Amino acid sequence: MRKSVFSLVLAIVVGSTAFASTPIEVEKKEVKTAESTVTWKGYKVTGSHYGTINLKEGSLMFDGDQLTGGEFVVDMTSLISTDLEGESKGKLEGHLKSDDFFGVESNPTSKLVFTSVKATGKNSYKVTGDLTIKGKTNPVTFDVSVYGNKATATLKVDRSKYDVKYGSGSFFDNLGDKTIYDEFDLVVDLAF
Repeated sequence: MRKSVFSLVLAIVVGSTAFASTPIEVEKKEVKTAESTVTWKGYKVTGSHYGTINLKEGSLMFDGDQLTGGEFVVDMTSLISTDLEGESKGKLEGHLKSDDFFGVESNPTSKLVFTSVKATGKNSYKVTGDLTIKGKTNPVTFDVSVYGNKATATLKVDRSKYDVKYGSGSFFDNLGDKTIYDEFDLVVDLAF
């Protein structure tokens, strides 16, 4: 009897140890780029401009229903203005794609890789990631909300950290009402 109890205890200990050391399955969910949107808004002393930019690819990592990571590539060539029309629209888009701003010809993509994800509520997370624009990488922190197969985030990006200097009061004096603020907003709606 003592031998069978010992065998049973040994089987339970070995079984639970094997279960405890089983690696957690992380699920990678590809973002549906055609159903996802990234909206940008930039500010200047005399107003603002806004538009969209397309995701080239992206994925979110989950452990069960908990967000654990993510990685995204943005197609910088798709940057458009949606607040202007005609010649003004074309001029702004051309200028934003030029070396004065994002240098799209030599930097056709930007990238965001999550480095830390902390739950702050049932569907809410504080995310830190490495954002690469124009070949320069800096950390950014932002909030992400996940509901079902959708996620949303709003980021503030300081363009001066990515060598985007045009019209910046951080680099040039006496710009007056031609000053363009360093921070711009990105509002991201993802479907996966």
